[in-house]
Amino acid sequence: MFRNTLNFEEDISLGFSLPAGKGAKLWRDRKVSTENSKELKYNKPKNAIEKFYFYLRDEKNRSRINDAIKKFGLMDFDVYHFDGGMDFFRDNRFARELKKHKKKIVCCYFGSDLRTRGIFRELDELSDLNLTVEFDHLSLHKNINYIFFPFDVYSYKIKKRNNKKLKIIHSPTNRRFKGTDKIIEIIKEVEKIRNIEFILLENVDREKVLEIKGGCDLAIDQVGGEMGGSGYGKNSIENLSMGIPTFTEFTDDYLSFIKENPFIHSTQNTLKDNLLSLIDNENLRNDHSVRGREWAEKYHSFESVSRVLNDHYKKHSII
Repeated sequence: MFRNTLNFEEDISLGFSLPAGKGAKLWRDRKVSTENSKELKYNKPKNAIEKFYFYLRDEKNRSRINDAIKKFGLMDFDVYHFDGGMDFFRDNRFARELKKHKKKIVCCYFGSDLRTRGIFRELDELSDLNLTVEFDHLSLHKNINYIFFPFDVYSYKIKKRNNKKLKIIHSPTNRRFKGTDKIIEIIKEVEKIRNIEFILLENVDREKVLEIKGGCDLAIDQVGGEMGGSGYGKNSIENLSMGIPTFTEFTDDYLSFIKENPFIHSTQNTLKDNLLSLIDNENLRNDHSVRGREWAEKYHSFESVSRVLNDHYKKHSII
């Protein structure tokens, strides 16, 4: 629907632009800060203005979406994945049309969409299979299945790293979610007693991020973040694929769920000591580097996730 602002590789993009400016940012931030919930909720407009806005947006985009459906033959497939459980249109007209033609629908949830925005009731009822890559979604939606995030692990190479001044990277998409301010305070303490270089990357193009990250020794994902759940995401899988030991915080339940994981589980109280342990021990860093890559291959590679996905397809009569 929308072109990525950080220049990730695109497949087919309709190129719609998200509302920009301070007003739009405040509106989105407010929805995130007030709507994060530990209970499943169904999405609906909060007021008549919001309802009218989405109606106008659908009408404005209707012809371009319909043209793309025809141009790319989007009615000609058998199985449809709705990322984030969202249709092209807010009234789910595309999904309804698919069902008329006996198509199979899979809703797959990523990130905070299910936590903050909620699910679309009609699309949820039309869905033949629900998937999530987020552990905490399992307690929100009672009819959802966990699947590891599919990632092109083998396109990354492990580099031999041992900078004299160890480089530690943190690249948050949202500071509040990742606990960035708390991480910075801890890093300041470490900098007083160890010779390190802390790299904070925000709003940087994809290729530049990969170039910088490739030369780093350690990575911090999230510690003490607000509302963003816990654990790891695509950024951390990328770290592991590159052989970069990664620190992040898990809930106890999440930690038990992904046994044998190679992450260095860290809280605000333990991050400093955990950092010092790896900063001072090259062998430990190398061990985490190897274990991280092996784990990413075992659980997140396309081949691994494809096998699990096919099992879900068969179980739910998708194929």
